[in-house]
Amino acid sequence: MTKRKVGYIWRLRDIMAAQRVFTATELVPLLRDRGIELSASQVHRLVSGTPERLSLQVMAALCDILGCTPADLVTATAENAGVRKTAGGDLPAPAGVAKLRPRAARILPDA
Repeated sequence: MTKRKVGYIWRLRDIMAAQRVFTATELVPLLRDRGIELSASQVHRLVSGTPERLSLQVMAALCDILGCTPADLVTATAENAGVRKTAGGDLPAPAGVAKLRPRAARILPDA
């Protein structure tokens, strides 16, 4: 079974620009009108970065403000993860490797 690497693309800034909302500070009162109390710096982080967590209330408010759907704001990505090879790979160990064990050191007293 192939492992998959999943992620997402946060498209808030693109959707804002399409709706002619160009700054994060423009969103603060619009969010407040919908019962979402976020500081200007919190809204700036939403706009300029990619959030790891987002409440559905905030998502619904953003969709209402911008006239879009959650699918417009978040684009899911998925790709096959590369298979990591181990140092030994799938090859059997060469003959005699089991005999290559370190020997215990002996400490001799000073003469």
